[in-house]
Amino acid sequence: MALVAPLSRPCPSYSSAGHAWMAPSPLLNVHRPPPTASNARRVSVRACAAQGRNGTAHQPSVLPSLKWDSKGLVTAIVQHVETGEVLMQAFADEAAVLETLETGLATFYSRSRKGRWCKGETSGHFIKVLSVHLDCDRDSLIYVGDPIGPACHTNAPTCYFTTLKREEDGKVREAGTHTSRAESPLPTLFALERIIADRRAQAAVEGAKPSWTAKLLSNPELLCSKIREEAGELCATWEEDEGRERTVSEAADLLYHAMVFLNHQGVSLEEVSATLRQRFAISGLVEKAARKK
Repeated sequence: MALVAPLSRPCPSYSSAGHAWMAPSPLLNVHRPPPTASNARRVSVRACAAQGRNGTAHQPSVLPSLKWDSKGLVTAIVQHVETGEVLMQAFADEAAVLETLETGLATFYSRSRKGRWCKGETSGHFIKVLSVHLDCDRDSLIYVGDPIGPACHTNAPTCYFTTLKREEDGKVREAGTHTSRAESPLPTLFALERIIADRRAQAAVEGAKPSWTAKLLSNPELLCSKIREEAGELCATWEEDEGRERTVSEAADLLYHAMVFLNHQGVSLEEVSATLRQRFAISGLVEKAARKK
């Protein structure tokens, strides 16, 4: 059941850009597709949200049951829909959560400004929210979204570009800078993508120690032959009943070589992820039939 009834008058209609607006079923569903980057600056988010709050009789809402703190706030974390990267953390009151659900734009409560804050209204770096998820203690939320530009005020893709490390002397020191994603928290495959990019950069340095990744990148014929070889070996784990462990190993080999190929072709894993997401609600037979010959 939707948490918010349809608005009495529709907000401006938007056409989504990039991948389709779909995600695994969340606890809280975004009410409508968010705006594109080109028209996001022109939409009156505040008026749209006020219309929903003041002009519509809402269905029973779970929002009052959240564990709001003494100031009426909960923690709101933003996670990248494709990379899984944690982008930022802020706070939201009930009105901000409701506005996020109604408009599809990440909206918060600014404690410094003491009022509503729609991320991107000043910078243009909006975050288009696909789904909102509530934690088991009901005192924090995750906005799963697609950022238009950097999420951090430093112009870094994420606010979490610094790591804390305990050195041998027992002291804790930090590493990382907003100009690099080297210390950003990434899931395994996206971390591997970063390593492959590093190997490519290192290969361009005179006198650098050669690596297998660099060798593959410099020899596309070898790379393609390895992909075909690894695909065959993965299938052989079934054909020859080689067992689960062997299947895992061969699948890892195939994924690695495929990702080196993506780097060679200048294609990001995020692009591939977005394409897969577009196909979530489409039959594989229908999708294949629709491809250009």
